[in-house]
Amino acid sequence: MKIRKKFPKPAPAKLPLYVIGYRGIPPTLDELTVWYDVHYGGPLLWTDRHEDGRASASHGPWRAHVLASLPETEALHWQSVLTWDHQQLGVVSPSASSPGNRGDTVLVAARLARGLTLLTDGTAFDVACHEYLNPSDWNDRPLTVFVTRDHVTVHHQETDDAGSDWYYTLGLTKFGMDELELIQPRGLPEADAIALLESAADEVLRIGHNQKVGTALDLFALARTIHFIKHRTTAPAGRMVTFRQIAISPR
Repeated sequence: MKIRKKFPKPAPAKLPLYVIGYRGIPPTLDELTVWYDVHYGGPLLWTDRHEDGRASASHGPWRAHVLASLPETEALHWQSVLTWDHQQLGVVSPSASSPGNRGDTVLVAARLARGLTLLTDGTAFDVACHEYLNPSDWNDRPLTVFVTRDHVTVHHQETDDAGSDWYYTLGLTKFGMDELELIQPRGLPEADAIALLESAADEVLRIGHNQKVGTALDLFALARTIHFIKHRTTAPAGRMVTFRQIAISPR
């Protein structure tokens, strides 16, 4: 679980999935291709290549967009947003995808961001999760493995009434889904709330669409049932996000 008291400043409405800060000069797309093919088998192919380093990457049917070196004005903006001292930045953005292959698109983008980070000993910022990733923070998964917690994090904040705790996910928006939240009385075990949200995120990603308010969902991994009781928008990190609140059915 990630507990952050201070989030980065709000970023523009149209966001990449990852912003990468380099130590040294940005890698070339050819260097990224060699790294990717060694680690994931490839072939990583590029289309729409531009002189400024902007290109579309594809691995099989899945695509993502890479800008290996941001123009100075955009880099200055992100340096301000993230309070970074990295002078050279790049971004990885998702391509348009259908609900059926959105997870694979997110995986490809994450692998490209990991490569850019490792090649330069830099730092990546996961925009949706508000999480900083140094080279040692990335999980080295095989090509066929998808683990929800690599892409969705659980956060915790106290509520204004001082009598309850607010737990919520960040990262489901990468998959076109609403985030999940759980509000429970203060003093209840934190680990249980985290496990519940992680299991709920697993299940909604498996189903592939948002659950309607008023419906129930069985979490077989925990032998529990949750109910979706309402939805709302709020800005836990300076950007408006839609949440669906869950509650636990009594045992």
